[in-house]
Amino acid sequence: MVSPAIALALLPLLLTFIIRYRYYFVLFYRAVLVRVWYDCRTGLSREERAFQFILTHATPGDPDSILDTFDFWCSKVEFISNIGPKKGKILDRLLSEQCPLTVLELGAHCGYSTVRIARALPLGARLYSVEMDQRNATIAEKIIRLAGFDDDTVELIVNPSDEVIPKLRSEYGLERLDFVFMDHWKKCYRPDLQALEGSGLLGKGSMILADNVLFPGAPNFLRHVRGCGLYEWRIHRASLEYIKGIRDGMAELVYQGVK
Repeated sequence: MVSPAIALALLPLLLTFIIRYRYYFVLFYRAVLVRVWYDCRTGLSREERAFQFILTHATPGDPDSILDTFDFWCSKVEFISNIGPKKGKILDRLLSEQCPLTVLELGAHCGYSTVRIARALPLGARLYSVEMDQRNATIAEKIIRLAGFDDDTVELIVNPSDEVIPKLRSEYGLERLDFVFMDHWKKCYRPDLQALEGSGLLGKGSMILADNVLFPGAPNFLRHVRGCGLYEWRIHRASLEYIKGIRDGMAELVYQGVK
């Protein structure tokens, strides 16, 4: 048993710890505990629950309505780690400035960022979205089509990214990638970036935007970017999507090639 005197002495430390890390406790509650509760209660996955909400509350064929409904659900009902509206505006701006014709997304999850990218593309552009999880890809497909985008605009590829990237030229006929958005497993960021470098699909001016490089973080990816000399790059600092108080950021890379 801890004596009352020791417990009293430790109380300020405990309170300091709780206050300092309160946003991480909120994230754990929303991302883990609430999810487990709803999983047991509904028998549906979190992504399936999100789709049901969007299906009954959003306007079909209206990407803005789909995204707004998604944002409401993620901020007020259950947490899903989409790029979110604040960092999403940075993505929107970069797409508007770049006007890319060929875009690769690594990590469609349940389609939020896919819809966000697709609505910003110029006429005739095409988005290749990669998702390794079949259940998530099924939900993403439904949300993408609900937003009004067909196969001519968005092609969803269900396979691990390390299997897809080597086949982009031979099986999908790609010659160049103008824009790449990375929001899949963070441990895959560096090997997938290196695979893209070796594929010959990155040309001078090709842009890569990688989410969550500060939280949960992609240190090996950032180390490679700093050391390889192939990019002009910067970090867009922001907070974690739908959770204030947790610092995060996106890495913007512009490919320069070997100097």
